Amino acid sequence: MNLSPKIINLADYTKPNFEVNNVYLDFQLDKTNTIVKNTMQISRLSEGSLVLNGENIDLISVKINNQLLKKEQYRVTNSKLIIKDTPNKFSLEIINTINPSINNALMGLYISDNKFCTQCEAEGFRRVTYYLDRPDVLSKFKVKITANKNDYPYLLANGNMIESGELPKSQHFAVWDDPFPKPAYLFALVAGKFDVLESSFTTMNKRKVLLSIFVDPGLQHQAEFAMRSLKMAMKWDEDNFGREYDLDRFMIVAIRDFNFGAMENKGLNIFNSSVLLADEETTTDLNYERIESIVAHEYFHNWPGNRITCRDWFQLCLKEGFTVFRDQEFSADMRGTSVQRIKDVKRLRKFQFSEDAGPLSHAVRPDSYIKIDNFYTSTVYEKGAEIVRMLKTLLGADHFRAGCDLYFKKLDGLAVTIEDFINCFEEASGKNLDQFLLWYKQSGTPQVHVSYAKNKDKLELNFNQILATNSTGKKKKAQVIPIKWQIIGNEGPISKQRLTIINSLTKTVSIKYPDKDFSISILQDFSAPINLHFEQNIDDTLRLMESDENDFNRWESGQIISRTLISNAAKLIVHNNSPDPGKPLECYTKAIKNSLNNNNLSNAFKTLVLTIPNQNEILNANAKLNPIAVQLACNWLNKEIANSSREELIETYLRLYKNSPAKEGMSSISDRALKNICLFLLASRHDAATKDLAIKQFHEATNMTDELSSLQSLDTLDKELADDAIHLFYNKWKNNPLVLDKWFSLQASRNHKRGLSAIKELTQHESFEITNPNRVRAVLGGFSVENTFIFHNEDGTGYEFFIDQVLKVDRVNPSVASRLLGVFEVVEKLDDHRQNKIKSLLKTIIHANPSNNILEITMKILK
Repeated sequence: MNLSPKIINLADYTKPNFEVNNVYLDFQLDKTNTIVKNTMQISRLSEGSLVLNGENIDLISVKINNQLLKKEQYRVTNSKLIIKDTPNKFSLEIINTINPSINNALMGLYISDNKFCTQCEAEGFRRVTYYLDRPDVLSKFKVKITANKNDYPYLLANGNMIESGELPKSQHFAVWDDPFPKPAYLFALVAGKFDVLESSFTTMNKRKVLLSIFVDPGLQHQAEFAMRSLKMAMKWDEDNFGREYDLDRFMIVAIRDFNFGAMENKGLNIFNSSVLLADEETTTDLNYERIESIVAHEYFHNWPGNRITCRDWFQLCLKEGFTVFRDQEFSADMRGTSVQRIKDVKRLRKFQFSEDAGPLSHAVRPDSYIKIDNFYTSTVYEKGAEIVRMLKTLLGADHFRAGCDLYFKKLDGLAVTIEDFINCFEEASGKNLDQFLLWYKQSGTPQVHVSYAKNKDKLELNFNQILATNSTGKKKKAQVIPIKWQIIGNEGPISKQRLTIINSLTKTVSIKYPDKDFSISILQDFSAPINLHFEQNIDDTLRLMESDENDFNRWESGQIISRTLISNAAKLIVHNNSPDPGKPLECYTKAIKNSLNNNNLSNAFKTLVLTIPNQNEILNANAKLNPIAVQLACNWLNKEIANSSREELIETYLRLYKNSPAKEGMSSISDRALKNICLFLLASRHDAATKDLAIKQFHEATNMTDELSSLQSLDTLDKELADDAIHLFYNKWKNNPLVLDKWFSLQASRNHKRGLSAIKELTQHESFEITNPNRVRAVLGGFSVENTFIFHNEDGTGYEFFIDQVLKVDRVNPSVASRLLGVFEVVEKLDDHRQNKIKSLLKTIIHANPSNNILEITMKILK
């Protein structure tokens, strides 16, 4: 057992001592014995031995300049091939074999449903062949693939196909050439039987690009939405960033067994089928949104990520944060700016703020890691996107675009750092951004306290940064924080929106004191990813909820009140006291009713107003809360909203009740969302009339959104009726893997009468596959994230079962296991009893010979 795994430090970075100019890979595909012939043209850059990475591969031979090396001329370890003496320029040929059939970790070359597939980010290529597997080694790849034509009629790799043909004994081959240098993590190979949906896109310079989406036979129609999304993304990227696609063809492949959502391999994106395939019956509206966003995200990587890549893995946010920002902007243009911004912030607070508030907190560019797999986090992605958004706010749209253009032009074909990225914006804008770089270097969510006072005829607004200490006990430095704010009266804004840049511990700004009642709307559009502390009374907050024309802050004012109501209720419930039905609750529920009746608000916005904060937000805002008490407080508030607006909720539900296919326009999606939140809230009242509505909706639903929503409401209303309906759902969809994932997730999140035994049965179900990440996440992720009552049961049995299952997954797929274990990042926010239970159980992981993936997460949580 290794309790001192090797730590990789940013400060230890050194340039490679060799470069690989060209690579020719020749694959003879076989499920159990694939032969890889790897021929590299290599040049020396500095002194030292050639050290190539390699894992779980069998070396056959090594040649330099066609001369076979003797075994004493090189050394092989569990993870490296070391050649001490080499010329300054030479050809290196390595022949090795691999067994894809036993690769359950799904990194490198593996088998998924009789198809060959690769996943090489971050360090999977070393499971394919020996190579300088690091992102700052960029090479031009040519790939030949040979396989049985009957079993593998499609042979795909990066770039453009330049040759193909037939061979004896039912074999065939294809040769692919990628003219753009790339690191090994962007290499991709796929072989198998597919149906193909094809179309084309004409670029802004009139180049015709072939678009191909490869799916399982019989599912071609389920790729149509993804194809439309791809074309929209390609056009949007040209219009908004001037980025034109650069190869003759662009391919996407849907694979059932995949660790991530998708992978941006140059010219050959590989997608988890759950975020690509869609049709009216089997796909929810949220799934459609996610597919559109992820298709765009992976395509947008063609420049930041592919053409320009990371110098080292510490710079991961360089490609991911920038690309998340771009896909969020795309989604905002497709689905509505204000609503999309609220959804993005809700996700940020649920995942990234929780991460920043707990033991897994790390800087957007971390200083060290044990397993880079563990840093594909919300901090790198979502907080990284917020940093880019602030950069645009600080510089203005024109200077921001100029900086992006310079970045793409100046650094094309290079492996670069965050400093290189920021320097482009400094050069384009003429502004010094040294202090802004702290956003990449300091962990944690900045805390800003705001107060105001009247000084003669002026309104003075005081901003104060509260500096936390870092892991070494030193105080963090003040950051650059852009804050948008505005004065709001009873009829709307009474001042223009202002932008105040906080770049020191304190800052005071002043304007003429308003001559009428007012509230101050601060942090409009969530202009910085901070925790804002601003005391306003209930009347001031309600004024914003009623009159603020900034949609984000109008929504946020309701969230502020509801967070306080839930927190206070949870503290009473834990001591067996009833929540307080005082003025704040009365005013809040009245404001909710007014929003529901306001014809000037969109249905999408009303849905968000009716949705109370998630449990993580409540835990992050408090210390040592009982999570079950928090859930009971949430249930209480939902019921109070429903009691106050029962007639309006029923009227809205009945008016919107209709059966429309999930792929129709935004208005239909918004109608369904509002209709189903109305049903959900009404279900909290447990009345017979709502039960009838839910049953009717389940039996008449013609789309997956309505079908699942009715099941969730039925589960609140009547467990036995829900059991029957969920059984019907299972029999209807049991042969559809993606819908079956939804069934598993729903079952794992239910507060079953039989308690934990019902969850255990899911892991023993005939359709549960521990080797399939989607199925594992559906059950264990659904249980740990959504099933508060059973997972957080006071006796600790939920935690014990979960950790036992994570260890089982770890033996198969460490990457998936470590992501599951991240649910305990909130441990320090829980009550002492649960903290002690969790930490005691986590200590058993350390002594269970775990992978470095979950060992790193466990050690951080335990500090």
